Amino acid sequence: MSSATTTEAPKAAESGHGSGHHHPFLAHHFDNPVHQFDSAKLGMWIFIATEILMFGGLFVAYGIFRGQEPEMFHQAHERLDKIMGAVNTVVLLFSSLTAALAVRQSQVGDRKGTTRWLVITLICACIFLVVKFFEYQHKFHDGLLPGHYFTAHLAQHAHHGHTLPYRAHMFFALYFMMTGLHGVHVLLGMGVLSWVLKKNLAGDFSKQYFTPVEIGALYWHLVDLVWIYLFPLLYLVG
Repeated sequence: MSSATTTEAPKAAESGHGSGHHHPFLAHHFDNPVHQFDSAKLGMWIFIATEILMFGGLFVAYGIFRGQEPEMFHQAHERLDKIMGAVNTVVLLFSSLTAALAVRQSQVGDRKGTTRWLVITLICACIFLVVKFFEYQHKFHDGLLPGHYFTAHLAQHAHHGHTLPYRAHMFFALYFMMTGLHGVHVLLGMGVLSWVLKKNLAGDFSKQYFTPVEIGALYWHLVDLVWIYLFPLLYLVG
């Protein structure tokens, strides 16, 4: 965010180590707040790139297996709950907005506003996980599981009189791997935002220093972005 360069660092000449004025939030190995902010943001972007590479491998695996057995993947994806998936999509999109609003409020020095939007973001994350819990519970009940735990090919788990082929366990292996890994990132994001919230309540942020708020929100946007790809790939395309 380009505005952070001007709001977070007043002037390089005033904030450098050589000027004799040292900001309490400035780490000793940075020359000025601008340098610190840019380094932190670059580091997060590099981390996000590695995360995208990790999920990219799973997307490639999905594409390969789906290309080999498109009919089976289509049948399997019909057993996913599109309504629950859509609800979670709306929840995450809204949480991305509230995370951005938390950054904005921290930029203008509104601690209460920052707290409010961070709390709403965390509530959205909890809603997402609760919905995912019930969705997973349904899969366990219907035997829609990976590997030898898959029992949806048996008559007792027929859906509208139809059973799935045994090889459909490959679809659900990818489903649980991709959504489970994303769920881990949701939990990690909640941990990061909770830490940011704690620091904000302690009064550690101001118009001059809000780097952790922006970096935490940036990570949360990654969580949202990954789901934006997972939802249509698993629930809509099949």
